[in-house]
Amino acid sequence: MKVSKSLAGLTAAFLALAAPAQEKVVGASDPDALFASPDPQLNANKQVAYHIVKDLLEVNHWELADRYLSEGYLQHNPNAASGRAGVVHFFRDVLKVAATPIPDKLHTPIVAVVAEGDLVIVVYPRAMKGKKGSYSTSWFDQWRIVDGKAVEHWDPAIKE
Repeated sequence: MKVSKSLAGLTAAFLALAAPAQEKVVGASDPDALFASPDPQLNANKQVAYHIVKDLLEVNHWELADRYLSEGYLQHNPNAASGRAGVVHFFRDVLKVAATPIPDKLHTPIVAVVAEGDLVIVVYPRAMKGKKGSYSTSWFDQWRIVDGKAVEHWDPAIKE
């Protein structure tokens, strides 16, 4: 009887580990709408983030970086240098991204966009592969916007 209870407990623990521990992270049905606010300043800041995501990150038009990133852009991602030139170098020369046509609407899946003061946070769904298989999680970019340009950036990147 004691062995049966132990075996039942171990079986339950194993099944709990094997079962998905979460819901899949999915993007909003209309990501463009997330980049709007009735507050004029928050709306302007969200629009800067929108164009960074759509024009720079999604389709790699880094020649437009001076429209959205300050020259002294502070970078907290450990893989890219600070300064607009450092970020452009990272995408163009290190990652070797190629520009594609700029779409009318964003195609990158977006979970949420939060703006408070001079900060805008964009949350994305992210598929990952771990030791025990694939799973769904989220990723974020956060920018500090001053005078219509991003002056600082954070994300959860690690040094590769």
